[in-house]
Amino acid sequence: MLITIKNMVRQGCEAIVKNVLASVGLEAADITDEQVLLKGRVLQYQLRLLDKALQNTGLEIIIDKKGLLIQKVKNIIHEIVYYDEAPLPMKLSCYLSQRLNYSYTYLANMFSQQNGITLERYIILQRIEKVKAMLAEEECILSKIAFKMNYKSVSHLSAQFKKVTGITPSEYKSLQEQEAMRMTA
Repeated sequence: MLITIKNMVRQGCEAIVKNVLASVGLEAADITDEQVLLKGRVLQYQLRLLDKALQNTGLEIIIDKKGLLIQKVKNIIHEIVYYDEAPLPMKLSCYLSQRLNYSYTYLANMFSQQNGITLERYIILQRIEKVKAMLAEEECILSKIAFKMNYKSVSHLSAQFKKVTGITPSEYKSLQEQEAMRMTA
C-alpha cells in the first residue's frame, strides 16, 4: 500500500516515519520525498493508529487530492529554498505551474484555502528562514545571500527580512553573534 505523508519536508523525517511505523506494527518497503510504500497487508485500524501517531510528530497521512497537491507545492518550495544551489532561471510562480501542470492562480487559491496563508507569504517565510540560517554562517555576506536566494537586490532582501522579523539582517546577525558568545561564556 502506498501512502502520502503531509509535512515530510524536513531532514530526519524518514527516521521518524520508520519509528512510528514500527510502533504500530508496520514496515516500509520504500520511503521517498513524501510517499511511503508499506510492506504486507495493512489493516484499517493500523492506518488510523499510524495517522494518530504521525500527527503527534507533526506529520499526517494525506487522503484528499487537494492535500496531495498542496504537499507537492510545499515540497517543491522547500527543495528550491533549502537544497538547490543555483538560483532559479525563471520566476517561482512559472516554475511551480510548469512542474505541477496547474496555473499559478489555481495553486495559490487552493494553497490559501487549505493553509490560511497565501502561497506568496509562505514562500517569503521559507526564504527568510533560509536567510537566517545563512546569516548564522560566518562566511556568508548579504550580497551573496541576496544573489543565491534570487532577490533583486540587497535592499530588497533587507526590506523583506525586516518586514518579516522586525529587525534588519545586520541586527539579526549581531544578535546571533551575541547569543553565541553568551553560550560559550
